[in-house]
Amino acid sequence: MSKEFGNRLSAAMQKKGITQRELADRINTTEATLSRYVSGAREPKVEVLANIATALGTTSDYLLGIETDEFSFPKVQRILARNSSSMTKEEKRELIDALFGED
Repeated sequence: MSKEFGNRLSAAMQKKGITQRELADRINTTEATLSRYVSGAREPKVEVLANIATALGTTSDYLLGIETDEFSFPKVQRILARNSSSMTKEEKRELIDALFGED
């Protein structure tokens, strides 16, 4: 798991536009620990893995390489359900407009 997880973690952080320090702060860990996850020197505990996935707006299965397709309806549905409570009203409106607005 280590190297593939580290690669996916790094790519997800780049895609989200956040640094290791920012992610470490969001998941309540140190930047050094997160760096070890990225390098493959250490594997996160299940709870930490879930927090990382939530902070990056993806799934644990994707980060672990279990699912190779990052976006499918069930995954998007789980991500939205997991993150909806932290979305602002404006973000929810934008999502609804993106889903149901006219092209």
